[in-house]
Amino acid sequence: MTKQQHPEKSVRDQVMKSLEKNKSNESVSTGKKINPDTIHSQNGSVGSRREKGKFDHQTDRNKSQKKQRTKSTNNAKKAEINEKVSGKDFRKIQRSKEDKIVNRIVLIVVIVVIFVGGILGFSAYRYVTTSLQPLDPEKTEKVAVEIPSGSSNKMIGEILEKDKIIKSGMIFNYYTKFNNLTGFQAGNYQFSPSMTLDEISAQLQQGEGSVTSDAKVTIPEGYDIDQIGDALAKATSISKDDFLALMKDDTFFNKMHEAYPELLDSAAKAEGIRYKLEGYLFPATYDYYKGNTLEEVVTQMIDKTNTVMSKYYDQIAEKEMTVQEVLTLASLVEKEGSKEDDRKNIAQVFFNRLAVDMPLQSDISILYALGEHKELVTYEDTQVDSPYNLYVNTGYGPGPFNNPSEQSIKAVLEPTPNNYYYFVADINTQEVYFAETYDEHMRLVEKYVNNTSN
Repeated sequence: MTKQQHPEKSVRDQVMKSLEKNKSNESVSTGKKINPDTIHSQNGSVGSRREKGKFDHQTDRNKSQKKQRTKSTNNAKKAEINEKVSGKDFRKIQRSKEDKIVNRIVLIVVIVVIFVGGILGFSAYRYVTTSLQPLDPEKTEKVAVEIPSGSSNKMIGEILEKDKIIKSGMIFNYYTKFNNLTGFQAGNYQFSPSMTLDEISAQLQQGEGSVTSDAKVTIPEGYDIDQIGDALAKATSISKDDFLALMKDDTFFNKMHEAYPELLDSAAKAEGIRYKLEGYLFPATYDYYKGNTLEEVVTQMIDKTNTVMSKYYDQIAEKEMTVQEVLTLASLVEKEGSKEDDRKNIAQVFFNRLAVDMPLQSDISILYALGEHKELVTYEDTQVDSPYNLYVNTGYGPGPFNNPSEQSIKAVLEPTPNNYYYFVADINTQEVYFAETYDEHMRLVEKYVNNTSN
C-alpha cells in the first residue's frame, strides 16, 4: 500500500525546489551564489539605487541650468562690455574718417587758394607791366587832351585813360608817385597812344605841346548830319562832301561799331536808313587842331555820345527799348518842344500812339524825309514817299532825325504819364497844347495855328 504525502509538505517542497532551480540559474548567469533569504533585501536595494539615480540626475540638471544661467549672465556682461567698447571704437573710427575728410578738404582748399593766388598774382603782374608800356605802339595819331587847372596826378591819369592815351590811370598815378614826378601843368596837349609814361610825364612837366585849339566847332542841339557838315566846313578845313562821304562809309561805321558796340548795335541792324550815325554825333563844342583828321573829329563826337548814353543803358534795357528807338523819339521831342515839361508830355503822346499802332504824325519826320527845312508842312508834304514819313508809316521809322540833347533823351526815358494823343504848338508863342480827342485837337489847331490873329 502506497503512503500518502502531506499536502503542506508537498507545497513547501515544490517551493524549495523552485528556489533551488532559480538559484542554480542565477549562479550560472552571474557566477555568484544567491542566498534565498536575501532575495527580498536585494530587491529592495535595487529600488533604492533607482531613487538615488533620479536624485543625482535632478541635481546634475540643476547644476547644468545654474551653470547655463551663469554663462548667459557672463555672456550678457561680455556683450554689454563689447558693445560699449565697440561703440567707443565706432565713434573713434568715425572721428578718424571725419578727420581724414576734413584734412582732404583743407588740402584741396589750400591748393585752390594757392592756385588762384598764383593766377591773380600773375594777372596783377601782367596788368602792371602792360600798363607801364605804351597803350598802342603802332598808333601815332595825336589826340587832343585837355588838362584842367588844379588837376591832381590821379585826375590826370583818369583823363588820359578816358581819352585812350594810356591803359590805366591808377598805374599812372602810382608811377608818378614812386618816381616823385610833380609840377604837371594844365593846358591843351597833343598825346598819342604810342607814347610812354616817361614821355607823357615829361611833356606835362615842361608844358611842351600845351597848345590852344585852332578852331572851335559847335554842334547845336537838334542839328542833323547835313547841318553838322555845314558847321564843320565853316569852322575847319574839312569839306562837307568829305564829311557826308564818311557818314556813308560802311568801313568807318563798322570800326566805330567795334569800338562802341553797346551804343551802335541797334543802329547796325537798322534798314532803309540814310545815315547810320545820325543821332550819334553829340551836340557840343569841340576843339579842332590842324593835325586832326576827319575821322578823329567824328570819333570825338561819337565818344561823347557814348559817354552820355552809358548812364542810361540799364534804364533803356528796363524799358525794353533799343538805343536807336530812344534816340529816334528824342530827336522828335527835341524839335517838337523846347521846355522840359512839354518834352516829357510830348514823349508820352508818342508812346500812347505807339501802343495803339497809330502813326506818330510828327512834322519833323516829314521835313527830314523831304530833306528841307521849312516853317509849315502841307498836306501834300505828308504824302511824300519815304520810310521816314511818320504820317503814313507806323512805328519809329528807320532811325533818328537829328542829334538830340541829353534833356530830350531823359524826357523819353522819364515821360510824364498822360492820356493825350494830340498836341499842337502856338506858331507865335511856341506854347504847346494837348488833347485827348481829334475833335478837341482840331479846335486847338484852328485857334492857335489857322487863326493867325492870335
